[in-house]
Amino acid sequence: MSKVIHTADPKMQQVLQVAENVATSRASVLIHGESGTGKELLAQYIHAKSNRSGRDFVALNCAAVPEGLLESELFGYERGAFTGADSRKLGKFELAHQSTFLLDEISELPLNLQSKILRVVQEGEIERVGGLKPIKIDVRIIAASNKNLFEMVQNNQFREDLFYRLNVIPLEIPPLRERIRDIELLSQFFMDLSCAQNGIQAKSLSDDCRVKLKKWKWPGNIRELQNVMERSVLLSKNSVLTAEDILIENYSENLDSNEICAGMTVEKAERLLIIKTLEHTAQNRTQAAHLLGISIRTLRNKLKEYKMGGDCERTF
Repeated sequence: MSKVIHTADPKMQQVLQVAENVATSRASVLIHGESGTGKELLAQYIHAKSNRSGRDFVALNCAAVPEGLLESELFGYERGAFTGADSRKLGKFELAHQSTFLLDEISELPLNLQSKILRVVQEGEIERVGGLKPIKIDVRIIAASNKNLFEMVQNNQFREDLFYRLNVIPLEIPPLRERIRDIELLSQFFMDLSCAQNGIQAKSLSDDCRVKLKKWKWPGNIRELQNVMERSVLLSKNSVLTAEDILIENYSENLDSNEICAGMTVEKAERLLIIKTLEHTAQNRTQAAHLLGISIRTLRNKLKEYKMGGDCERTF
């Protein structure tokens, strides 16, 4: 079954187009994005569009496995390789033979294992722990990370040769806060999903609810949005969710009231724009007026109208 990624965002649609274009190739893919943006889902999407889709998709979160067990998880081991190895175990690479293997959070791999991953990419073979001969495998590797691997290379925290081997097709997933169209689309999707899964009559979103959802920065991205919508659906008795029904932890404490957002009045948005422009020009009114596309006289009148002095304060 093909994985479906719901998006109305132009940047995300471009990412999906590139992913689909390279899906049938053998090229390694490196996915970068903040936690919760859907890196594994994108990897599954590539697998579903590839000619390997008939076999099971395999994934390993490198950050979730203790360092001492990572090599065994990746490459497997032979019977008697170490105390407790009572039988042969196949590693993730062998399980992913003729399929797709996602190395999630690959930035957490220790340097000694990075060299062994490089051999897999270059030679197409692995060696089990305690093994005596290499084993040929055919695996399409997709790596994912929420850290900047190029910066890690510069700081000698990640192998440069492995980085360039993995970074053949780079894909950048934008954070949800930059995908305004997707906030409403995915809110509706997760609300409908939660209602269906819990046997609840379908609900809808009010206008003030949409404003609140778009105003939040979503530090946990799509994963956070899904949790918020499920929680709000289950705890609200209303058929139409209002802003009060959207239960976001620490919403009032962390909300940046100095950002222009949907639902803000024109007067407040104009005032905020003037403040930001004056801050950008170090309070140079002539330059600020030029950037705003208005005369210096109009700017002075606006400052008087909004009762803002020489150094604009962020008060509303």
